Amino acid sequence: MKTDNRTGDRQHDTSARAFTSRRQVLAAAALAPALTAAGAPTATAATATVTAGSKPAERTNPHGERVSPVPTALEDWAGVARALGRAGNMLRGTIYHTGFPRRDLRVVSEGVNVTPGLALGTHVAFVRYADGSTMLMGDVAVTEDELQRATDAWLAHGIGQTALHKHLLAQTPDIWWTHVHAHGHDPVAMARGLRAGLDRTGTPPARPPRPSVPVDLDTAGMEAVLGTKGTVEDGIYKILFVRRETIADGHLILPPGLGSTSAFNFQPLGGGRAALSGDCAMLADETPAALKALRRGGIKLVELHNHHLAEKPRLFFTHFWAVDDGVALARAIRPALDATNVVPAPIG
Repeated sequence: MKTDNRTGDRQHDTSARAFTSRRQVLAAAALAPALTAAGAPTATAATATVTAGSKPAERTNPHGERVSPVPTALEDWAGVARALGRAGNMLRGTIYHTGFPRRDLRVVSEGVNVTPGLALGTHVAFVRYADGSTMLMGDVAVTEDELQRATDAWLAHGIGQTALHKHLLAQTPDIWWTHVHAHGHDPVAMARGLRAGLDRTGTPPARPPRPSVPVDLDTAGMEAVLGTKGTVEDGIYKILFVRRETIADGHLILPPGLGSTSAFNFQPLGGGRAALSGDCAMLADETPAALKALRRGGIKLVELHNHHLAEKPRLFFTHFWAVDDGVALARAIRPALDATNVVPAPIG
């Protein structure tokens, strides 16, 4: 990856060179042509990733071409699953996803008992690329007491952090969410580094999935307003949208929806009412209109932040909160969706 503007391709214009400079913060290193087989010897976590600004990162992609994700299957991630201590699932053929719901926490926000599926989940994703490298990206829920020691463990294992923020208002106990990121040649070592930080938290062991049950919401009415189908997971009704643009993190093209999703999560409260929590992905010039639309609908704003350090186009995300009738909430968020360039996410 080209990171020195003084030796950059002369065909690039000034804005391209400025973007290349921003990409220096991306942790990158070469990965072996194929994922290591389960049980094969792996590098230490310290060598699995390259920290921001290091010389190996400069040699990863000398011509600066963008690299696309490639399809993988569950068996390709068997070593990662063992390192994380639980099985994951494939999303849209390219994203290996693992959830770590914080079922150990009892969190209340504005009088609502928040369930793990609404806003207490840790989610991590691994993506393999055409150059043989792997990127790790995730959002981890930690208590305030856990935050510093988990951070120290990740940093010691080459796992970077790209955001630190809140998802909830006035919650007890105090919960923080931190985005983690790594790119390197050994996904199992990256998983071990991630696990080292998770082990500094109270994240509980995995448990068998429970069967999906109907939710006490007018989902048909909500879907009619939002123009797409939702899904039920862990008792939460979810509707997702993805950016229309191709988003790249440095030279790595992100699969649709990875780190660029507008997610609307509804926790049923009875009588058709719901607690709404989620994340809206916006370009800089969309942000004022989207925030204004949310507030006009009575939606409370929680956080405005980034998920990445080197993405293009630059994305901003707002977390929000509201309690109301489910269809009324859908009507309140629709103008914010209309202010952003998104489409319904494919299910599966």
